[in-house]
Amino acid sequence: MVDPLALTLLSLVLACALATAVLRDVLGAIIAFAAYSLGISIIWVVLRAPDVGLTEAAVGAGVTTVLFLLTIAKTVRPSGDRLLVSPDPKGLAVAALLVGVLLTTLGALPPVGSDATPVATSEVTEYYLENAYKEAGVKNAVTAVLAAYRGFDTLGEAVVVFAAGVGLLVVLNKEVFE
Repeated sequence: MVDPLALTLLSLVLACALATAVLRDVLGAIIAFAAYSLGISIIWVVLRAPDVGLTEAAVGAGVTTVLFLLTIAKTVRPSGDRLLVSPDPKGLAVAALLVGVLLTTLGALPPVGSDATPVATSEVTEYYLENAYKEAGVKNAVTAVLAAYRGFDTLGEAVVVFAAGVGLLVVLNKEVFE
């Protein structure tokens, strides 16, 4: 049984992804991409991963959209461009084939929220749930995993995001230095 909400969200995300790919208008593509990221973040929340959903909403729909808008504010759009791109038939065929192959794997996935998933029954998950609170000294197991057990990984991700932001600011302010 397919949940109507899930089907609606999936349709919204697919429509936004398609609009992002075929729109030649940069502003329209940015808006469609922001809507796509927001739809993906809602799907993460529905899949019971609110931390991932919040990150997707903040980075994908928020920060990325602002950076894209700042970028097009610094550029000039040539007049006379068409609104939509004609998709390449070979590229469409490859994309349809890839989606078809990925759809064949859906039957092997466990039900959403099932207690019998490999993640829920693994020794690692059991260890984290039993020891995270006393070893990390926090009240949330997800925070313990992200900050204590995967602290260097999280620090590396923060450094990459910071470096990308600094690089973008340098590119956007390039004419100030020239």
